[in-house]
Amino acid sequence: MKIRSARVMTGVAALALLATACGGGDDTAAPEDAAEGTMVIWADPERTEALMPFAERFGGAHGVTVDVQSIPNEDLQDNFVTAHQAGSGPDLVVGAHDWTGNLVRNGAIDPVQLPQDKADGFEPVSLDAVTFDGRLYGVPYAMENLVLFRNTDLAPDAPATVEELVAIGSGLKDAGEVDEILSLQVGAEGDAYHIYPFYSSAGGYLFGEGENGSLDPADMGVGQDASIEAFEKIAELGESGDGALKRSIDNQNAGPLFNDGKTAFYVSGPWAIPDMKTAGIPYDITPIPGFEDGGEARPFIGVQAFFVASGGANKVLAQEFVTNFVAEPELAVALYEADPRPPALTEALEMVSEQDPDLARVVEAGANGDPLPSLPEMSAIWGPFGQAEAAVIAGEDVATAVGSAGESITDQIG
Repeated sequence: MKIRSARVMTGVAALALLATACGGGDDTAAPEDAAEGTMVIWADPERTEALMPFAERFGGAHGVTVDVQSIPNEDLQDNFVTAHQAGSGPDLVVGAHDWTGNLVRNGAIDPVQLPQDKADGFEPVSLDAVTFDGRLYGVPYAMENLVLFRNTDLAPDAPATVEELVAIGSGLKDAGEVDEILSLQVGAEGDAYHIYPFYSSAGGYLFGEGENGSLDPADMGVGQDASIEAFEKIAELGESGDGALKRSIDNQNAGPLFNDGKTAFYVSGPWAIPDMKTAGIPYDITPIPGFEDGGEARPFIGVQAFFVASGGANKVLAQEFVTNFVAEPELAVALYEADPRPPALTEALEMVSEQDPDLARVVEAGANGDPLPSLPEMSAIWGPFGQAEAAVIAGEDVATAVGSAGESITDQIG
């Protein structure tokens, strides 16, 4: 058994490989990855190095070569679908759970056979995220969600509601202690991901549920009365209202505002913690509050997972890898060390939380969250929803902005 060195494949190089695999000349050799006895894993660069020792161990135990290939994350999903269609894809792919619907509808992945005793070891929401049409299609290894970070020097106590947050932030701003009430990235085009907790608290929804509990793309909520009412509440926080939400706060300055002590409150995720520690800001992590007359604020839950390719040459081995190696805490901890997100495996989460208690707080703050929809139709929502958000925060007519967004989404979904 041997393991090849991981290769970094750019999108152009990967597509060139696919073109070669599809034909184009009698002197073109078959791709090396097609060799019998090779199991191929595609992952992004951050995951590749962490995976290699486990791939080597697995290969040694099963007498196969395990080839871990590194592909930039922005190219990974499209390249995988293209490779599947060309018949030259990997056996396993590592990626985000919201790819699931697109991969299923392209016939690119198989359901995963995860024994119940193994399934019981995962945080339930992580398994929900990779379940599509009632079937499990991936084995999760990490989770993430938005939380409320609070500068405890400026705001010792966590606000129970949005209104209380605005009152505390406004008081600090009026006293000249901060520049902004809240740091939540909006930007010129809006940001559906970051505003969703407030939208959900105010009664808005993206997709309704079908009879089996799965999301129903035919019941799209943007443009419906509930979404207009939700955006009315968001507008009250905007530039013509309380001023807590501003288009001038974007993904470039949202973190620095908090880390420089210019705001007491910051909505972000675990990826923001290293910069806070570097800045020396005293912080606490709590759930994002909802409106006092609304429901709980439900952040999106994002999950990273392993998927078994339907066209892989070694599907039995791929299933064995995901059900045994991925379901063990050692690999989950190694992947956490490569990219610190809360592990989806409960035992691994408990292990890393002993050294990093922030992780347990992040998971607790997202306990009531919604898995990010994995429907392919979700891709039609991001742009129009964000543009509607930016418009109502700017003070434009809510019904007009949200209605236009709904029409745009419906036109794209068809």
